[in-house]
Amino acid sequence: MSNHKPVVVVTRKLPEPVETRMRELFEVRLNPDDHPFDRAELIAAVRDAEVLVPTVTDRIDAGVLSQSGPGLRLIANFGAGVDHIDLASARTRGITVTNTPDALTEDTADIAMALILAVPRRMQAGAKLLRTGAWGGWSPTGMLGHRISGKRLGVIGLGRIGQAVARRARAFGMAIHYHNRRRVAPEIEAELGATYWESLDQMLARMDVVTLHCPHTPATFHLLSARRLALLPRHAYLVNCARGEIVDEAALARMLARGELAGAGLDVFEHEPSVNPALLGLDNVVLLPHLASATHEGRIDMGEAVLVNIKTFTTGHPPPDRVVAAQL
Repeated sequence: MSNHKPVVVVTRKLPEPVETRMRELFEVRLNPDDHPFDRAELIAAVRDAEVLVPTVTDRIDAGVLSQSGPGLRLIANFGAGVDHIDLASARTRGITVTNTPDALTEDTADIAMALILAVPRRMQAGAKLLRTGAWGGWSPTGMLGHRISGKRLGVIGLGRIGQAVARRARAFGMAIHYHNRRRVAPEIEAELGATYWESLDQMLARMDVVTLHCPHTPATFHLLSARRLALLPRHAYLVNCARGEIVDEAALARMLARGELAGAGLDVFEHEPSVNPALLGLDNVVLLPHLASATHEGRIDMGEAVLVNIKTFTTGHPPPDRVVAAQL
């Protein structure tokens, strides 16, 4: 086995240093033009590959996996979220799934914090004034927003990224509150000065800003439903750098248009790459194209994590970032 180079199929173009290293280590099939694989290409990939390296743009569902060849034993996802992979089907077929959970923590937290700052200070509306030539100069009452110091931040999902966001927000003087499936360790709560809410509904009703950092699973689909969104105070802001499916996007757009919510900062959308047209015309929304982890350093770190997972697995050892469904 030491002389065998596993066949690795990569579905999207990765940073050049990562692809070069893959060529050195594996029998790799790359995607030089970076086109998203269609379903037929995904089926061909799982038939031929011993290791598949997909991204969030690939829907690896039960139908695709049912066509997998006997050689496929590892899906080494390039990214932290694995909601695009049918984990139950993979497990049934004896296929291990890994991800890259640590590589994008700080970059994602930076973008979340940027949105937490940008939305209350009306940066999107201000930039639009300048670009359209509508700005008439400084005014004592012009473009008034809200400071974030002293405000309550509700973090939904206080894992790696949620904690990184909380550390940044605390440095800006925000009070940290959180809802999690399980309460975090006392020392983490003490470090962050965090208040735990067992009831998500009760927390939402009291927050000034809410930021999402939980995975998308069947249990979290529309976790922020129309009913829960209505619990937020009218002055509250919502930030989402997790997955669009966690929020009822249509309900959110209606509330923002009616002034029932002060604003939102969104880096992810329910039907990516499509964006609800109702959101596009709103000045109280900052929209970003799923770029939370989009740094040169972060992408290379993600690629290196994929390499370590593949190399470890193919040498007969448990990969460090194996995904266990119960952890999600």
